[in-house]
Amino acid sequence: MKTNNRVKNLREKHPKFVYEKYSYNILNNNFKMFFQFKIEPDIIFSPEITIKGIDKKRLALIGDRVLNNLVFHIGLIEVLSYWKAASSPEIIIKAGYLNKEQIKWWKDLIFNGMGQFFYENNINFTDPNFLKISNDFKGAERREQYRGKLKTSKVLVPVGGGKDSVITMEILKRNINCFSLNPTLASKKIMKAAHCQNPIIVERRIDKNLLKLNQKGYLNGHTPFSAYLAFLSVLLALIFDHKFIAFSNERSSNEGNLKYLGRNINHQWSKSFQFENLFRKYSKKYLAKEVEYFSFLRPLYEIQIAKLFSKYPKYFFSFLSCNEAHKTNSGRKKPIKGWCGKCPKCLFVFAVLYPFLKQRDLIRIFKKNLFTKKELLVIMKELIGERKFKPFECVGTKKESLVAFYLSWEKASKLNELPFLLKYFEKKILPKHLNLKKESQRTMKSWNNQHNLPVRFKKDLKYLTNYIGMLQ
Repeated sequence: MKTNNRVKNLREKHPKFVYEKYSYNILNNNFKMFFQFKIEPDIIFSPEITIKGIDKKRLALIGDRVLNNLVFHIGLIEVLSYWKAASSPEIIIKAGYLNKEQIKWWKDLIFNGMGQFFYENNINFTDPNFLKISNDFKGAERREQYRGKLKTSKVLVPVGGGKDSVITMEILKRNINCFSLNPTLASKKIMKAAHCQNPIIVERRIDKNLLKLNQKGYLNGHTPFSAYLAFLSVLLALIFDHKFIAFSNERSSNEGNLKYLGRNINHQWSKSFQFENLFRKYSKKYLAKEVEYFSFLRPLYEIQIAKLFSKYPKYFFSFLSCNEAHKTNSGRKKPIKGWCGKCPKCLFVFAVLYPFLKQRDLIRIFKKNLFTKKELLVIMKELIGERKFKPFECVGTKKESLVAFYLSWEKASKLNELPFLLKYFEKKILPKHLNLKKESQRTMKSWNNQHNLPVRFKKDLKYLTNYIGMLQ
């Protein structure tokens, strides 16, 4: 397969991407990181990240060599957002040194984590000459892994605006320290409702040059954001002295969306169990051996999490996980800051909540009954596997989407009110899946043993799921 002409021209015009340097300083109890990247010959990026409310004494205990290592790695994951603009054939690392094992790890991250980007931009990333990562580090090595001990009393929990982190916070309750990157109104409301005391706030500033390039026709698209959060969380764990980092990624994220050039393309790859294992190994070897990074909700499906979420009504009108709500199209439009009611994420979340929430609450959340919208039929078919393509969104597996629509149909049937999508489901989908009742029961009672939960956290999650009758 040939890469399209636009990509080919950009790669020829910009053959090298350079990670030039990084630095950091402390200003008014804020830890500020600075990076410089270059797309040769003449495009410069200078993104910045600020971690607020740090303890200077704690930083002194960590030491400059450890901080240098972690900031260098934050720069590496930051690279992906800027490299993609031209997808240069070579990434040159001048800011530090990577050994052969690390270079392979980072190439694998790019190939797996940016599969959607390659697909949507018609890029042949399977070409053996597609990408080279090379070292050009000239200075003395100033970096080392953290080998000290960390406190186990509290767990670091990243908080977005969605329902999943709500469940993690509620189950772990008094033993958490929240953090949020560029917090949205939804994430602020959620942290307040969860009584997160003094949440850690991180501000990430994207270089405006990148937005200008996007508007000029340079490449744009999906990057593995959860991988970004993983590296950031290790730095935060050390700065704020936490051994445990509990993400809220579930087993549903393991399923891909489609095949492209013989590869499985998964929008949620950096949320998957595969990435979790790869990152844990890398982090313990190169970042901080003591840190335990894991996903607290890994044993569960999204629809099981939705049932758990239904037990916490104080969050119903605060959470927001519609990605359209925050999109700006590279600065061309203002974000809508609410559920759009038109995208796969909205329909999926509506479907998994419908069996467990009162309809008046759902309508208040989404402003309408999404099952009445005929224009969402195509999306429903994509979600349940009636088409070859599963939407590029953080949605559940095709099987659990079927279960969600089945349970929704079952509930609506008892109320004698079948809206358009559920009528279609009854007529066209149900006859093809005669075992959906049993499949629904199995799904709602399932527990995935492929996880990295420490014993004490496994007990916490199992206790609650047993309590609400989810597990056998």
